[in-house]
Parts: sequence; C-alpha cells; structure tokens
Amino acid sequence: MSEPAGEPISAAEPAGEPISAAEPAGEPISAAEPASEPISAAEHERPAGLRWWKEVAYIAVFYVVYTFIRNQFGSEAGGADIAFDHARQVIDVERALGTYHEETVQELFLGSRPFIQFWNLYYGTFHFVVTIAAILWLFLRQPGRYVRWRSTLAATTALALIGYATYPLAPPRLLPELGYVDTLRTYGGLWSFDDGAMEAVSNQYAAMPSLHFAWALWCSFVFFPAARRPWAKALVVAYPLATLFAIVVTANHFWLDAAGGALVLAGGWLAGSWWDRMRASTRRSPGDVAGAPS
Repeated sequence: MSEPAGEPISAAEPAGEPISAAEPAGEPISAAEPASEPISAAEHERPAGLRWWKEVAYIAVFYVVYTFIRNQFGSEAGGADIAFDHARQVIDVERALGTYHEETVQELFLGSRPFIQFWNLYYGTFHFVVTIAAILWLFLRQPGRYVRWRSTLAATTALALIGYATYPLAPPRLLPELGYVDTLRTYGGLWSFDDGAMEAVSNQYAAMPSLHFAWALWCSFVFFPAARRPWAKALVVAYPLATLFAIVVTANHFWLDAAGGALVLAGGWLAGSWWDRMRASTRRSPGDVAGAPS
C-alpha cells in the first residue's frame, strides 16, 4: 500500500524538469545571443544604393576639402600670437581644475628613446590605420551600421573645423620654455612638423579639439558591439586611452584637447543621426515608415 502512495513522488520527477530546463536560461550571455539575432540581421543588411566606389569618392573629396579648410587657419596663415595666447589660457584652466600635469607625464618617459619612438610611430600611423580599418570593417561586415557611423565621423570632423577656425591653439611641443620636448623632432618618427613639405600642408595650431582622440573614441564605439570576449572588449576600450597617452607623451595635445574631441564626437553623433533620419524620411513612403520596425 505504501508503494502506490509513493508514486506521486516518483511522478514528480518529470515535473522537476523545468528546474533542469531553466539551467540554460541561467546563462545570460548564451541566452541573450538568439534574442539579438534580429538586430544582427539588420546590421548585416546592406542599405539600398550603398556602393564602395561612391563611398571612396565621398571620403576622398571630404578629406581634401577638410584639409584645405583646416589649413586656411593654420600656422602657415599666421596667427601665432593668438595660438600661443590660447595655449596659456588652456594651461590656466587646467591649473584651476588641477589637471595640468602634461609636462610631468612626458618627463617620466623621456629617458627611454625606443619607448618615445614607439609612441611617435603610434601617433603618426594608428590615427589613420585604425580608423580606415573601422570604416572598411563596417562597410563589409555590418553595412547596416555603416551609414550612421560614417555620417557621425564626417560630422565630427566637420565640427572640429569650427574649433580650428575659432580657437587656434599652439600644442605643448611648441612651448619648450615650459619644459616640453617636441619628440618627433628630437627622437625621430616617420615625419616631423619641421619638414618643409609637412609644414606646408599641415596646421600646427589645429589642436583644439583633438581629432586623434575623437577618431579613436569613434573607433571604440564602432568595434565595441562586436567584441564578444572580455579581452576584445578590453582592447577596444584601451585604444582611445592609449591614444590619449600618445598625444600627451608626444606633447601634441593638452588634456583639454581630448575633452574637446569627445565633445565634437557627441555633436557629430547627434548631427549624423539627424541627417540620416532626414535622408531616410525622404526616401520612404508614409506606408513604409509606418511599417518599419522600431
């Protein structure tokens, strides 16, 4: 008589299956992956009219125009007195904030020539190489995100021109009387601002905001959603921090220049998002907009 009475206990074992079935649900990372599939599919969907040769032409023309406009307010155009006055203003602000330590940071590492040469190389190459790699990766792997982030980068770069035009700023390396060392000239790199050709095509007072930092931060936002492993996420986060160190240890920027770079990136994101929404609204019929996923 006791055995049949015990059957409910045995029969309860299958009822306990939900506990076992819940185990996969206890893995947030694994369980979240299927839920992200619709977003992933949208990211991989290529927008209509997106062609590589058009993008190459857009980027090339934009960069030529940007360089031309930037250099109209550069060191070759004069304005040295204003640029150095602004440098003193930035130093005064940083002193008031308690953040004026750029010369101290640089001095800590000047004793290692290979170390400084590496950061000179980093400063002159990563700025372009990583940004171009991010653009190509977006276009090839996540074209659904490409247009928004390309527009953000373009708007960020355009907004930086306002800073260069209205606030020419001498970088720390042009202030040797304050203890700064021009590492590109003293330690060597791929190029130097003292080269005749480089001096003619560059704006040495285009320091506020720092596009090196703005572009590095942009790359971090581009790559971070695709970084699945902790080491990859750490690498993506470390890139703008390494760039911040590079622009300071080479005396090419103040801390506040990097803050300015973050601000123009935020403005670039807002402007780029607005522009893309405007373009999308002109290309869709009212029915398409109503039926579009949120």
